[in-house]
Amino acid sequence: MRLATVLHNGQTKVVAAIDDETLLDLDRAAELARYETKVFTNMLSVIQEGDYGLEQAHGLMRRANKRTMIAMSDVTFLPPVMPVQYRDCLVFEIHLKNGFEQAAKMTGLTYAIPPVWYEQPIYYKGNRMSFIGHETDVQWPAYAEHLDIELEMAIVVGKTGKDISAADAPDHIFGYTILNDVSARDAQMREMPGQLGPAKGKDFDTGNILGPFILTADEVAHPVALDMEARVNGERWGGGNSREMHHNFADILAHISASETIYAGEVIGSGTVGTGCGLELGKRLEPGDRFELEIENIGTLANRIIRDGQT
Repeated sequence: MRLATVLHNGQTKVVAAIDDETLLDLDRAAELARYETKVFTNMLSVIQEGDYGLEQAHGLMRRANKRTMIAMSDVTFLPPVMPVQYRDCLVFEIHLKNGFEQAAKMTGLTYAIPPVWYEQPIYYKGNRMSFIGHETDVQWPAYAEHLDIELEMAIVVGKTGKDISAADAPDHIFGYTILNDVSARDAQMREMPGQLGPAKGKDFDTGNILGPFILTADEVAHPVALDMEARVNGERWGGGNSREMHHNFADILAHISASETIYAGEVIGSGTVGTGCGLELGKRLEPGDRFELEIENIGTLANRIIRDGQT
């Protein structure tokens, strides 16, 4: 099942994709089916309800009728969930090697992958309040000149837990979505020698994009092996497959949850798939560029970047 949060006729709704053109209004469908539930008023409620909520959604999908359907063309996509917490990892070796090669050309410095990268997942905590959805414009930050896309897969945590084992971790995944961690590369290059991780290289309004759908975890086996592709203005920039993750999401959850509670509704990104950003290819975004990030079975996350009041 593919779930999304949309704006329709001034109301925020949780919907399920019936096909590539039609959505099911789950709250309206539950009302007409006389379900005594408020699960479908927002995505976090669905996530927190767990398997029972998904069972209800599947039942409503089977009973869908015209009174509960919405044309996809009539909605505005919001982030499928506003993260309770947001973390982003760096687990694709090809991306890291390519990025280091390009960074060396830009800075004249030498970079090497540290041993710890192979030993454990590396991540940072980003701005959970800056997320936007599919087809919303990204505002170019005034302090940057070099902007870039990042094609990533992300998980939505479905069950709160602490000290989660790698064996149990897949049961804590609600679903998978597409993440575009738009990056100000010039700001990032300036601040990274400070060794506290990215800050203004990543944190600016509209800089994090999620969606358009969450593919529920019951639809794919873990570890996921889905094709990923990035396009800018219709031109393929690159991509790969999520099977290339050096640390899979079970390992990531086990590491992050060590002596720390992970909550339902958190979002954790994989980091960029190899060749999934312009930095690796010697490319950069220009104002007005439209980018499309596609992951097999999830969909396409498309946005445009604008600058200085551009419409």
